[in-house]
Amino acid sequence: MFNAMVVGSVLLSVLAPPAAAQTTPPPPNKIVIDLVTVNGSGCPAGTAAVAVAPDNTAFTVTYSHYMAQVGVGAKPTDFRKNCQLNLSVHVPQGFTYAIAEADYRGFGHLENGATGLERANYYFQGQRQTAFINHSFAGPLNDDWYTTDWVDVAALVFAPCGEQRNLNINTELRVGAGSSDPAKTTSFMSMDSTDASIDTIYHFAWKKCP
Repeated sequence: MFNAMVVGSVLLSVLAPPAAAQTTPPPPNKIVIDLVTVNGSGCPAGTAAVAVAPDNTAFTVTYSHYMAQVGVGAKPTDFRKNCQLNLSVHVPQGFTYAIAEADYRGFGHLENGATGLERANYYFQGQRQTAFINHSFAGPLNDDWYTTDWVDVAALVFAPCGEQRNLNINTELRVGAGSSDPAKTTSFMSMDSTDASIDTIYHFAWKKCP
């Protein structure tokens, strides 16, 4: 089990840069999160870590083994990697939370004609699973990549006040050979880099319960 961390989420049904992501100042007390389960080919045991922002405005997930690839050296199943986090969130009394923004970073090498995809969705236990938010890439590419999921303030869905519901975060990377030659080349997308891990940052919106 990872260290305790801070987290929040929304159903991402409408995407646009938020006019004011922070609807209420964050609570001063520590938010505690227990990572109940972590599953997926992109986050084997011991390859993901979490850290909480001291001001309770965000939390970070860092991966060291999250890479999808096709071509020379790749297994048939390597074209798709995923990671599913199930979190038990404990917030100070009188507050609830949502995710207003999620930032994803990594490195990509896509041959000419190859394609890449990063996608994510977020939902609370007992609620309908939301559609994935997709970000597509096209080769040629040999550089760091960066995507952001935005949620308009009017679209924020907060965790129910006074109820304990686990939060689920699902992410996925995919790579397709497309018109490139997988017998001679390798294309990949990763949520890490060769010299240092790359962070995924989730930003909070807070609201006081009535």
